[in-house]
Amino acid sequence: MSKMNNEESKKKTENTKNLSNNRLWIKRAALLALCDAMIIIISYFMALFVRFDFIFSKIPKNYMQGYIWSMPFWIIATICVFYGMRLYHSIWRFASTSEILRLVYAFIVLIPVYFAGRVFMHLQMPRSYYFIGFLVSGIFTTGLRFSYRFVRSYHSRFVNNTEPDDIERVMIIGAGSAGRMLIREMLTSQYLHMKVCCVIDDNKNKVGRMLEGIPITGTRDDIIEQAKVHHITKIIYAIPATTGQNRKEILNICKETGCKMQTVPGVYQLVNGEVSVSRLRDVEITDLLGRAQVKVNNEEVFDSIAGKVIMVTGGGGSIGSELCRQIAKNHPRQLIIFDIYENNAYEIQMELERKYPALSLVVLIGSVRNTNRVNSILEKYKPVVVFHAAAHKHVPLMEDSPNESIKNNVMGTYKMAQAAAHAGVKKFVLISTDKAVNPTNIMGASKRLCEMVVQMMNRQSNTDFVAVRFGNVLGSNGSVIPLFKKQIAEGGPVTVTDPNIIRYFMTIPEAVSLVLQAAYYAKGGEIFILDMGEPVKIADMAKNLIRLSGYKPDEDIMIQYTGLRPGEKLYEELLMAEEGMQETDNELIHIGKPIEMNDTAFKEQLDRLDRESRKESQEIKNIVAEIVPTYHPDNTVRP
Repeated sequence: MSKMNNEESKKKTENTKNLSNNRLWIKRAALLALCDAMIIIISYFMALFVRFDFIFSKIPKNYMQGYIWSMPFWIIATICVFYGMRLYHSIWRFASTSEILRLVYAFIVLIPVYFAGRVFMHLQMPRSYYFIGFLVSGIFTTGLRFSYRFVRSYHSRFVNNTEPDDIERVMIIGAGSAGRMLIREMLTSQYLHMKVCCVIDDNKNKVGRMLEGIPITGTRDDIIEQAKVHHITKIIYAIPATTGQNRKEILNICKETGCKMQTVPGVYQLVNGEVSVSRLRDVEITDLLGRAQVKVNNEEVFDSIAGKVIMVTGGGGSIGSELCRQIAKNHPRQLIIFDIYENNAYEIQMELERKYPALSLVVLIGSVRNTNRVNSILEKYKPVVVFHAAAHKHVPLMEDSPNESIKNNVMGTYKMAQAAAHAGVKKFVLISTDKAVNPTNIMGASKRLCEMVVQMMNRQSNTDFVAVRFGNVLGSNGSVIPLFKKQIAEGGPVTVTDPNIIRYFMTIPEAVSLVLQAAYYAKGGEIFILDMGEPVKIADMAKNLIRLSGYKPDEDIMIQYTGLRPGEKLYEELLMAEEGMQETDNELIHIGKPIEMNDTAFKEQLDRLDRESRKESQEIKNIVAEIVPTYHPDNTVRP
């Protein structure tokens, strides 16, 4: 009952608001129509006044009678045509070329209407009366509509020279359509505390010209100087259609100014006419990676998901939850989320149920280490594809609890893979990591063992087993960026293990795109690898993030080097030498060939690992090193 009352109350409130808005529009439209009527009266009187040398007494009586006789028709006809052209519906403080065109069309329509009125009323007036009256009324009605915008613009630029303390002085990067739209909104809105001071564009032909009355003062080489000259506090990057490298180069210059930085989200919003100040976002560290985003053939990938039962283990984690989001919106027959951590599972469950109420969603709690649990789930729901994202991934924590890394990562993967093969799963996709290549930590070694499990299982079952390997994921739980942001918010210091440490980075959407693409490409036994471009120095990333936050590194926020942690490498690799390299249809995705191994011996080694890890063996790292020859425990590998 209370719910119904709330809905009725909301409807009443909405109706009241709509009624109030309608009344306000009627008042404004009536006032504008009254002004149009006055303009017509004055314009045609001026036509007679001009025709007879600005001497009222010279105007013949019959012309004055014709003028008075024609005015009601002229006024009513004009207002009706203007209404039909929706000239009383526009918001004139945002007036632009579209309103000018509608005014032109309205006066073109009025020509035959006026002519018909002249014939009908048998008017005998001087030809100059019609021409001058029509011309003057056109100029005045147009001027009336644009005067509000001009007055506001003049007032904001020249009259109100005293700036409030909180006003932001803005530099726009890009003198294209996106920049124009942003400047126009900032000039016309009374709610934005921003003043656009200058525009920067790399097209030298534009330098020295004006964009919406704002000077284009230079190219990227002038950004730092112009920021100082105009006392800029915010820079907005307004070039949605550009390469990753170009964006990186310009934003790297911008961050040297110490100004707050924002950017338009993407070119698709420009196409849809959605570029606005409200859609700006802060420049993130991902904007400085300097490489193109990974592109996948979404139609092919999502067609392979539609209508199928899909399971995601570790579905509440960073990668797992994004996988669930992408899968959910592409109409699977059923989505099964399996996670040991109930809070994460609950959050993604609530999100998906809210966004996709028609989705057949099953959320289950349990561990991949529980053989009976995973067997019963796969036998009951019969998923076609399993994305295995459940794993322990924190390097330092696993160094202190190596047996847990084996129990969860290795044996959990083995049990899931066996259950998948037994249940007739078509494809099993393992989420792996670049730390599996020549590992120096137990976490990386455990993921290498997972890859070996996948390749062995692929040879021994009808299920297509594949692995997907990528580097560090920006923004994921436990990744370096959230840690840096937290340290910056606390005033520092920002901790980096070594000034020379480098890593490959990708975004969560890129990681998920790769995983989904791998599921589509999978024929069995492959390790899919993303071409992640050039690696990034963690120290440089920390400095960039400090600058993006508006501080100066090692002045406002200190960087503290803590030394490499146990099992940590200075650099990561994505491909082992013996794996070779095979291309795919996506130039940024490659395939590592399966490595020959003795499956019988490997099974025995897995049994030994299982026994020793359950006994909490202190020698577990050495046992792993016997199975994974490239694993060098407790040794720091330097380039």
